[in-house]
Amino acid sequence: MARKRYTPEQIVSVFRQVEVLRSGHGLSERHACRLVSQPRGTQRYRPTEREDEHRLTEAIIELAKQYGRYGYRRITALLQHAGWRVGKDQVERIWRREGLKVPKRQKRLGRLWDNNGCVRLRPTHVNHDGRSVRLLNLIDEYTRKSLAVLPRRRWSSAQVIEVVADGCWSMADRNTYVQTMALSS
Repeated sequence: MARKRYTPEQIVSVFRQVEVLRSGHGLSERHACRLVSQPRGTQRYRPTEREDEHRLTEAIIELAKQYGRYGYRRITALLQHAGWRVGKDQVERIWRREGLKVPKRQKRLGRLWDNNGCVRLRPTHVNHDGRSVRLLNLIDEYTRKSLAVLPRRRWSSAQVIEVVADGCWSMADRNTYVQTMALSS
């Protein structure tokens, strides 16, 4: 049969109930623990803390910042390699107490064109009514100027070619030679 798990708040609440029964009603510890269904070992437990707990916590946080995608097990291995005498359970407890989490893996942006320019497919943006909007960004890679940012619900290839041609003509009006152009949608 699986053991029942209690939150720290529930344990403290039962601990206080036992203390009230003992002091207020003059019951023995054994009898008071039996009334609230708590083992006497739990009632007598006093958590112990390492002398260097603060330094260990700082080391864990520093390693978590340095190695962002490492979890508590790999951080434990790094700490042990650095000379700390610590187990994964203790590192996990500190990890949770400090609210550390491993960030989700981010998707890489794939290039569809080679060296001349690139098209990056970005996620669609959902506006207030729940419908998606795709943004077409036309950027001059030499000057880093944005030539066009156009929102549409749907982009056809003819519309994209038209925007690129307009961007080239607008640069030709400014006597600028178009060598490379980045296009992302």
